[in-house]
Amino acid sequence: MKSLLFLLMITGALFANDLGWSHDYEAALQKAKKEHKLVYILITSDSCHWCRKFESTTLKDKTILKRLYKEFVTVHLSRDRHKIPKVFETAPVPRHYFVDTNGKILYSSLGFRGVDCFDAFMDNAEQKFQVSE
Repeated sequence: MKSLLFLLMITGALFANDLGWSHDYEAALQKAKKEHKLVYILITSDSCHWCRKFESTTLKDKTILKRLYKEFVTVHLSRDRHKIPKVFETAPVPRHYFVDTNGKILYSSLGFRGVDCFDAFMDNAEQKFQVSE
């Protein structure tokens, strides 16, 4: 069991580092202000099957990745390893939050989402951001 948990932790770490995602919410907000972008926060747990499925399918899609990096600052937080601000719910996972540069939640969702659905989430977050400006 310990080796399985270790493997899951390593996989999660490789996922985040390979994609260049931050684990620091405050730093991401600052970066978003500089770059005039929204922040996408993915909250997972190390033992979540649906989190791994989302990471290995939707977040491997080239169109999704390109759009995420072009339009958002990305943050990956594991409820098992990272400090997560209390404003965000951490169960069940995966959880998705889109926030503005002040940390205001514009759009949130929970669970595994396929490419088309996740793409629509990004649209919804951007629309809410444009309305709130």
